[in-house]
Amino acid sequence: MQFFRTAVRPNARPLPALAAVLAAAIALGSAVPAGSARADDAAPVDEIGISAQPVSGDGATRSRFDYTIAPGQSLDDAYQVTNRSTAPQTFTVFATDAFNTDDGSFALLETGTAPTDAGAWVSFDGQSSVVMTLQPDESATVPFTLRTPDDATPGDHAAGIVASVQTSDGQVLVDRRLGARLYVRVPGDLQPSLSIAGMSASYSPGLNPFAGETTVTFTVRNAGNVALSGDLKTEVRGLFGIGLSAPLEEEVAEMLPGSTRTITTTVAGVGQWVYLAPVVTLYPRVDATAQNPGALTSVSRDTVVFAMPWAALALLLVAGLVVLVVRVRRRRDAVRAQEWMDFAEAEARRKAEAEREPAVAETRS
Repeated sequence: MQFFRTAVRPNARPLPALAAVLAAAIALGSAVPAGSARADDAAPVDEIGISAQPVSGDGATRSRFDYTIAPGQSLDDAYQVTNRSTAPQTFTVFATDAFNTDDGSFALLETGTAPTDAGAWVSFDGQSSVVMTLQPDESATVPFTLRTPDDATPGDHAAGIVASVQTSDGQVLVDRRLGARLYVRVPGDLQPSLSIAGMSASYSPGLNPFAGETTVTFTVRNAGNVALSGDLKTEVRGLFGIGLSAPLEEEVAEMLPGSTRTITTTVAGVGQWVYLAPVVTLYPRVDATAQNPGALTSVSRDTVVFAMPWAALALLLVAGLVVLVVRVRRRRDAVRAQEWMDFAEAEARRKAEAEREPAVAETRS
């Protein structure tokens, strides 16, 4: 097998008047089992097939590259690439920087975009990339060197090593990539920190006044210099901290230093208790394969939303009006009954007086 190394990025020679399209997602870290092949959905598997993963000196596979290295130091490692298709394929292997997308996914810069962080610290025999042609089911171990600059800042720096295959699909240059995560921790003042900001909440009532929903939106920011994921707990409390809902627990995918993420979560089964205090608590943690950065501190934030039980109040108002009308009618009926009794009693006295007067006159005569 012959290796051809070049410092040119994989898309340095686009087809004239054609667009370069990323037709396959990058499979990174533990999200894709080591040794699996990825091909574009539109292409038969016998046309495109990629398998790539980190390797150690004894040939064992790893899910990601993890290093702790001081500024100005260097180390050597290797990446294994395999052609899983039934035809020869030309691979370009290079390193690039990582970032978090808006939905929290771990992503790498587009092919051809020059890295400025850990991706720029990787070289292949002094070059920024290496090109090789592999026969079907042929594998190659690609050695590389990682050197941190003298002014590298403490903390985690994320990148990825990518195996790219470019093919022409009609009038489009298709770039299919598979990558492995690469983390570099530079020793020094490590500051693992997640913060919560910009919290707001709203309440959606249901037909059942005790089965509404509280929606909470907030922004999580990795304010430190260590890559962190976390466990998130959201609950709704009332006056005096009384719990009004069952806690809702979910995971926050790994966030790289400096990244932010807007999260919206909905807590169901919340009654219309007027005063609602949604509380969000985030418990940071590191990846199981990452090195311990020290003590991790949870962070909480709350807000207030008012949930007036308008339907219940309307029912109470109607019930009150009904009671009031009934009482007024009863009082009015009682007055009329009393008036009738008074009238009947007066009428009886009048008749008795009328009958008594003739009797008295006859007695006198």
